[in-house]
Amino acid sequence: MTRADFDNLVRNISRKLYHHAYRILRDQEGSEDAVQEVFLKLWKMNTRLEEYESVDALASTMIKNYCIDQLRKQKHEQHNDITDFALCQDPEPSPHEQIVRNETFAIMQKIIVDLPEIYQEIIRLRDIEELSYEEIAEKTGQNINTLRVNLSRARKAVRNEFKKYNYEHRGNQTIT
Repeated sequence: MTRADFDNLVRNISRKLYHHAYRILRDQEGSEDAVQEVFLKLWKMNTRLEEYESVDALASTMIKNYCIDQLRKQKHEQHNDITDFALCQDPEPSPHEQIVRNETFAIMQKIIVDLPEIYQEIIRLRDIEELSYEEIAEKTGQNINTLRVNLSRARKAVRNEFKKYNYEHRGNQTIT
């Protein structure tokens, strides 16, 4: 691809690539950077571009992948910032937090004990013992899809009962 061909390509698809990037990133500067990065990669692929049926489609795929990578990096950086912040915090919960945790734990145990046996077992194996779906399927004899459905139903039942408990015991206090 000649320099003139590449310039035409840039003129023809740069706006389209920018809009793709902006839809994903929601950031003008980041979107502009993404477009530049993709054009740089395309320029480096210069001789191999002829192998592709549609350079336009290739560029669109490249911009999408680049933007997704950028979002993942941002998420990872935010996670690191949160982790750093958490490390600065006092690791010991306050007495009030400890009481709330203990009370919540006791409530959750009671809710789980009141579930049907199959739900109890699946929650215990997956959420408490942290076994994989494959390991649970092997232990229970259920296929993995059935297991996932039952776990979802069990978690939903726990969530609904916990919400109901909170409403009945904490949430319906009126302010006078």
